[in-house]
Amino acid sequence: MSPYLIVPRKGHDISRRQISPHALVTLYRLRDNGFIAYLVGGCVRDLLLKRPPKDFDVATDATPGQIKRLFRNCRLVGRRFRLAHLHFKDEIIEVSTFRAAAPPEEEDEDLEAEGRGEVPPHRRRHLKDEEGMVLRDNVFGTPEEDALRRDFTINSLAYNIADLTVIDYTGGLRDLRERVIRPIGDPEVRFREDPVRMLRAVRFAASLDFTIEPAAWEALCRLSPAIVRASPARLYEEIQKLFLYGSARRVFDLMDRSGLLEALFPRLGPWLREDPRHRQEIQTNLEGIDDLFRNGTPASPALLLAALFGRELEARTVAVSRGEGIPHQQALDRVCNEALKEIARTVAVTSRSGDGLRRILSSQPALRRMPPRRPAAVAARGEFADALAYLRFKALAGEEYRVPLAWWEAFLSGVPPERIPLPAREGTAEGKDKVRKRRRRRRRGKPKGRAQQGEASPAVPGGEGSAP
Repeated sequence: MSPYLIVPRKGHDISRRQISPHALVTLYRLRDNGFIAYLVGGCVRDLLLKRPPKDFDVATDATPGQIKRLFRNCRLVGRRFRLAHLHFKDEIIEVSTFRAAAPPEEEDEDLEAEGRGEVPPHRRRHLKDEEGMVLRDNVFGTPEEDALRRDFTINSLAYNIADLTVIDYTGGLRDLRERVIRPIGDPEVRFREDPVRMLRAVRFAASLDFTIEPAAWEALCRLSPAIVRASPARLYEEIQKLFLYGSARRVFDLMDRSGLLEALFPRLGPWLREDPRHRQEIQTNLEGIDDLFRNGTPASPALLLAALFGRELEARTVAVSRGEGIPHQQALDRVCNEALKEIARTVAVTSRSGDGLRRILSSQPALRRMPPRRPAAVAARGEFADALAYLRFKALAGEEYRVPLAWWEAFLSGVPPERIPLPAREGTAEGKDKVRKRRRRRRRGKPKGRAQQGEASPAVPGGEGSAP
């Protein structure tokens, strides 16, 4: 066992007033029933950094079965890591049992000693594949062993509800002060055990404005192609955490430099290398994504996909439409379907987000048309907010999008459409600063009879006025 640091209540700034009441209920019930109960992970890190935690996680020496017996609102989840989720009215508290990184050989020997023979993979509590990635980890251990198997030192800190101390097993307090992301143990081993840790390193570095330690950065760049070994569904969740919480621009730069971006999205690599302006366009889009988060209106996953892939998909759509002589919408549907299938090989984008991407891009011609047709109907569409946000991203990079954006912003502020100025058309008078109003064509009704028009009716044989 390695020595560790215990910081008493007077030596840190964490107050129980900052902790979720549901988390406190969980901690106290475990403690009152004779179990060790710690707040662990990112919530302790954020409290020490004076940042509001997104969630509160608890670790204990109670087993999942014991936790379930203590809490009626408990649901046991997970195969890779067996966890207890405590469902409160507006919050879920995640409770895990202290774990140890015990090698599977020890477990096999124990069971073989009982005469059971070799342990099949599906019954092992700790299991790795041939590349070293952990497939199952349910070997219970001590609080220190649990801290040592976490990913980074800044995430291994614990808050003990019994005496209100902060426990540092790995030097996490030092790395918080020095603003460093440092894996616990050998970086290459830890990234091979769980490739998603590479994305987490990037996320913490970007969101906290920390630096990834040099040895870890070198290992991350070297192992970046291995990120595709994680499940596509899990990678989709991580992509949202990376890009939708206010640090998308810095995340993009770190992922681009490390090779993670092209490993996850192979189609982006050639597009970025084709023209330096393409990288600048995506960076501008992601700055817009960050602005939305800071303004309290986080972007949807569909808008994120448009920010990353929209320009390239629009360019391909124009090329397909012109090259094959097919309608724009038909070309766009085909291009989007092909792109989403390719992305799904590594990142399991949901059908809802994929459809949202398609609708955002389909709406752009209607938004750029001046004057728009039936603007109220366009604004009532479900995808309108995302489509307008995407138009706003493009307006930051190109003047041709600023006029339609200004028109829509005026319309949404309540200005009647007929009073919103339009761009001048070529060939108009007065310096081409006015748009000629289209003359209303006189509606033609039924043709009037000639008698009604004052003309003599033609003579009818045998009728009045006819020749004898």
